[in-house]
Amino acid sequence: MQTVSPAFSCDLKSVIPTNLTAKNARYSHVNGKRVSVRCSYRSESFSFPNGVGSSRADWQSSCAILASKVASAENSSSITGDLADQVAVVNGHSNGSVDLSLVPSKMQNGKPGLIQPLTITDLSPAPSHGSSLRVAYQGVPGAYSEAAAGKAYPNSEAIPCDQFDVAFQAVELWIADRAVLPVENSLGGSIHRNYDLLLRHRLHIVGEVQIPVHHCLLALPGVRTDCIRRVISHPQALAQTEGSLNKLTPKAAIEAFHDTAAAAEYIAANNLHDTAAVASARAAELYGLQVLADGIQDDAGNVTRFLMLARDPIIPRTDRPFKTSIVFAAQEHKGTSVLFKVLSAFAFRNISLTKIESRPHHNCPLRVVGDENVGTSKHFEYTFYVDFEASMAETRAQNALAEVQEYTSFLRVLGSYPMDMTPWSTLPSRDV
Repeated sequence: MQTVSPAFSCDLKSVIPTNLTAKNARYSHVNGKRVSVRCSYRSESFSFPNGVGSSRADWQSSCAILASKVASAENSSSITGDLADQVAVVNGHSNGSVDLSLVPSKMQNGKPGLIQPLTITDLSPAPSHGSSLRVAYQGVPGAYSEAAAGKAYPNSEAIPCDQFDVAFQAVELWIADRAVLPVENSLGGSIHRNYDLLLRHRLHIVGEVQIPVHHCLLALPGVRTDCIRRVISHPQALAQTEGSLNKLTPKAAIEAFHDTAAAAEYIAANNLHDTAAVASARAAELYGLQVLADGIQDDAGNVTRFLMLARDPIIPRTDRPFKTSIVFAAQEHKGTSVLFKVLSAFAFRNISLTKIESRPHHNCPLRVVGDENVGTSKHFEYTFYVDFEASMAETRAQNALAEVQEYTSFLRVLGSYPMDMTPWSTLPSRDV
């Protein structure tokens, strides 16, 4: 995007077409210091006094509009067409409201097909996009991550990725605008891979979404349960349905697959009559499979928490419940007392912690403690991930982190974001 400073010296009147009527005019007032703009993709008008908006997004929008109009005025003596259409093109938005489905489809052999997941080789910067938000998730259409992306960003354009790391890179390279990735499950625990990727990449947490997980046993049409000799799915899904699978398919071998929906797709593509998959009912619908057993999760309260990631952080607020996620490493040779002091900084200010997770410190995996009398010992060094219920706009949260910083060699705020307060009802597990 071309940057325009507040000291922009162009005469704005020369940029605006003179043939606009009152009916289609989008600039309600023009002078050397103030422009009131109504963008075609939002109904309310907003002003940029002296070229500065009320937020960074407004300022970027105004810069794009002004820069494009000046360039157009320099290249052509006359400007034709609807100004609203030109402004819409400048900002990468279309005038019409676009209602895109969650899973974009392509035509394959004259029939609608499903979009293929991104791989590492597909990661090249993409051109500007329309008004639909592009959301990356790991898996293929029908995965639970796709459902989480749809709940987090309704009417978005879903971009499946074959690996978690690819979803991070898709956002960093502007192929996607957001990423929705799982971090923990109420039965399977934390997904350590994504915690490591949060530290490795520079994306910000801008929200969270929790969805109940409802597992089904899927197979090709006409296949009976007693014919199943193999069950495939993601390791987390297999662990969450272990008890039910032992009763439903006692003679079947259990094999791990990289994704739940991909397991269903694999059975359909290879016409495997002796294999079943643990996946969602939506995966059965997408890949033409039948549901042999519904609700086979061992625990009805099976919920997965997903994080919403973006290139830029959001502005924390205090008018609704917020959660803040941080990661830190203790100072060397301070031992476990550092963790106690860190937790005390939150307890003293009545800040509730919702999660604490330790991961090995990649840059310093071992700490050697020497003593001439008793020899040496080695200890693992850890980084700690902490979630607490407070907004970074609150003074108590700022003071707590200021104290935490005194005891740590490294501290990073991963994001301060609204808590998911959406109520959800658990589906009863299957009685087998």
